[in-house]
Amino acid sequence: MSLLARLQSKSQEAEAQEKAVQDLQPEITEALVLPPMEENPAPVSVPEPSTEYIELKNLIFKYILKERKDEEIDEIVHDLDSIISEILNENEGLSSVKDWQNLKEEIKNDLTGYGPINPLLLDESVSEVMVNGPKQVYAERNGKLELTNIKFRDNDHVMAVLEKIVAPLGRRIDESSPMVDARLQDGSRVNAIIPPLALGGPTITIRKFSKDPFTIHDLVRFGTLTEEMAAFIKACVEAKLNIFVSGGTGSGKTTTLNVLSSFISNKDRIVTIEDAAELQLGQDHVVSLETRPANIEGNGAIAIRDLVKNSLRMRPDRIVIGEVRSGEALDMLQAMNTGHDGSLATGHSNSPRDMVARLETMVLMAGMELPIKAIRDQIAGALDVIIQQSRLKDGTRRITNITEVQGLEGDVIVLQDIFTFQQSGVDENGKIIGKLVPTGIRPKFYDRMVNQGIHLPASIFSEKEV
Repeated sequence: MSLLARLQSKSQEAEAQEKAVQDLQPEITEALVLPPMEENPAPVSVPEPSTEYIELKNLIFKYILKERKDEEIDEIVHDLDSIISEILNENEGLSSVKDWQNLKEEIKNDLTGYGPINPLLLDESVSEVMVNGPKQVYAERNGKLELTNIKFRDNDHVMAVLEKIVAPLGRRIDESSPMVDARLQDGSRVNAIIPPLALGGPTITIRKFSKDPFTIHDLVRFGTLTEEMAAFIKACVEAKLNIFVSGGTGSGKTTTLNVLSSFISNKDRIVTIEDAAELQLGQDHVVSLETRPANIEGNGAIAIRDLVKNSLRMRPDRIVIGEVRSGEALDMLQAMNTGHDGSLATGHSNSPRDMVARLETMVLMAGMELPIKAIRDQIAGALDVIIQQSRLKDGTRRITNITEVQGLEGDVIVLQDIFTFQQSGVDENGKIIGKLVPTGIRPKFYDRMVNQGIHLPASIFSEKEV
């Protein structure tokens, strides 16, 4: 074929391809059209306080700081009515302020509590408080986030509340140390991060805990698990099985760990290890250990791994680790494999299989050059049960898997679900309907339970449908 003929042929092919593309253009265009974006809900409209209101409030604080700084706070709160009246008499231009009750409540919260968020901390229906800068405060109720009408004056107001939280704990937060983890006196966990790291202003996250720790009956009532499952995990703890609770952030791992710990015998010596002490154990013989951050010079930090190593010298019957997230996984597995049966711990993961994979990664973070086969041997020999907890789309927290770690076959850790969550539908309110049901398989450690005098009816493991 001549050069001219080849060029003409290529030109015809190009024209045919272009025509084909043009014919398909409507379909391509339709396929590329993105679905309309969901509009964000409009933020709750909150009326700004008047200039007179703010001025009156500032005058009250100046008066308290100048005239009554040496008095007890309770006395000042008791005299708030007379203080406000006195200041109004001296400043007639502020007499238009009528919302005394709200003003008194704000001043009282600033004096005795944690400022504007104090009502949320006192509200038992609120499980978490999130301050995203001075003008946006969210609260979690029943697993759902909602924007509140609470606002701070400015960044300095948020920082003043933060100082009130961390100062009694001997902690500091400033530009040189812009992040802090702490806890309130009631055990609620606080995380704070400030500018320049937080671009929208000082950000505070407070995870509250019930004054009275939840019991297994509460979890059954909440629908987290069934009565049969409650009897099973109670038997697992009493049989001194090593149990790992896994799940995502806010799924209720610590609550479940606390309930599991309540089944430990009062005769056992229990050592708990946490970043921020949250566990509320009722036994007599409990030693609670808590990590320590570095000082101003960057020295003196005590990590969970250091505490795990130390706990092995404390003659523990049970070791309870609040959260495993790094190289301490290796020390935990070694402890479980060297006679410290009945240990409990939690970690972040989306499924039992993911938890095993994460444990492998965390062991490698210890800095030991271990072959993967040796790591899996450690995991398979140490863990007996993985309890997977999840927060579902409707905000409820459910145990979705109770899984047995059966051992190692070749290079694979064998996991077997004993109970799984089966969803049967969604009701008219959007609440997920379902139940944790047995898979019909009896765990290999059942005989170990029986040998220790712990008897469970075989019907617990019988396969059922929701």
